[in-house]
Amino acid sequence: MKPLFTIHAGEWVVGDYIEGHFPGVNLWVPTRDTGIDLLVTDSRNQNAVSLQVKFSRDYSDRRVFQEPLRACSWWKINRQKLSESKADYWVLVLIGFVRRSTDFVVIKPSELLGRLDSIHPKVDTIQSYLWVTEEDRCWETRGLNHSDESAIAEGKYTNGIRDFSRYLNDWSPIKALCS
Repeated sequence: MKPLFTIHAGEWVVGDYIEGHFPGVNLWVPTRDTGIDLLVTDSRNQNAVSLQVKFSRDYSDRRVFQEPLRACSWWKINRQKLSESKADYWVLVLIGFVRRSTDFVVIKPSELLGRLDSIHPKVDTIQSYLWVTEEDRCWETRGLNHSDESAIAEGKYTNGIRDFSRYLNDWSPIKALCS
């Protein structure tokens, strides 16, 4: 017997966050897999934002950079699925176990694809590492050398295409439904 629906940990974390921080919205869980994990509507159910949620555990190397980094996560993203995504936004959930932190990268799939294609061109499966620092910065770090990783940890790194900080905990699409 198949369950009516299932919800994975990342979807639960995102749903719990939305319900706790945006009481003026309604949260919906689709009963079948359509590429949309959560649907958020305004209180009158007239405007909606669809979300695709991706969850990763913390992959922090405890011997290196432990103090300045809040979370280090890893995703394997199918490029074709990302390019064909029907979701308005992808939410990447970054759980930091050492500090018991939860962060979210909220980004349009086309923007995510454009950035990842610039960093990791010509691959069908994109492997992406996102690091969140204690200074609320978020960086895509896969393929960086040790000196660049150190610069991130020290708050001295700059690279516009790898900087995901403007998407870090940016819940403005959901806030707009509360108006």
